[in-house]
Amino acid sequence: MNSTITTDNKTSMQILINDFKQLTKVGLSLSVVFSSVAGYLLAVDVINYTTLILLAIGGFLMVGASNAYNQIIEKDTDALMKRTENRPLPTGRMSVNVALTIAILFTIVGISILYSINAKTALFGAISIFLYTSAYTPLKPVTPLAVFVGAIPGAIPFMLGWVAATNQFGVEAGILFMIQFFWQFPHFWAIGWLQFEEYKKAGFNMLPMNTKDKGAVKQIIFYTVIMILVSVVPVLKVSGAFYIYPVTAVIIALLGGVMLFYGIKLHKTEDNVDARKLMLASVLYITVVQIIYVVDKFLH
Repeated sequence: MNSTITTDNKTSMQILINDFKQLTKVGLSLSVVFSSVAGYLLAVDVINYTTLILLAIGGFLMVGASNAYNQIIEKDTDALMKRTENRPLPTGRMSVNVALTIAILFTIVGISILYSINAKTALFGAISIFLYTSAYTPLKPVTPLAVFVGAIPGAIPFMLGWVAATNQFGVEAGILFMIQFFWQFPHFWAIGWLQFEEYKKAGFNMLPMNTKDKGAVKQIIFYTVIMILVSVVPVLKVSGAFYIYPVTAVIIALLGGVMLFYGIKLHKTEDNVDARKLMLASVLYITVVQIIYVVDKFLH
């Protein structure tokens, strides 16, 4: 009898933990923390581990809050799509009140932690939550321009690390912002291509002009080229203290070329297999490029 109760308690706890992870999208939140840490390391000569830890925790809470608000707002539409129908809110495993409490708590604690680093870091964190929740999410069923709006909060984490380290938003932070800003278009449009039918059921407009055709892929190719160009701009030493060696720029351009290759292939085939390869290549690109930037910086 006691063993049965213990097993049931463990199962219930596992469900609660999994629901919490789904609500806050722990995997996505950790990837954002990675970007913020990379931005911080690019800006410093001597690492302040207290600041780094605060940035990681504050950034995690910031993204977790945004994801929780998003799922509260989209509870009904999430129920319409296979990829989201088993989330805690549409299934009823978690109430809206509980989710809202988590979101508000994450917001207050997260912004407070970022404020303890400096006011600018907290301000950008607050802007990110506001835009994601109050602009991007409501615009998704209205216009494909939602992706452009969503790219703004999505691009903040990389430059947030620089601001946390320097308490300044200058050309360096601006370049970091633009790299992640332009990267998001091929990344999310590849996802939009793969999930086009699912998004359509929920009434979301995620592809350019809301059409799954060669026109959409041309946009993907265009923004991939812009992303590559912006990513190698630091080699020209026009981005302040943030610059890279020529060999680093070549490596980054080649990595971007992989994305471009799959974008061109998708234009030719219009096949979901190639869209998936493009999406995976984009995840690899932003992760590896951020690591390369940091390694290059410490080789200076």
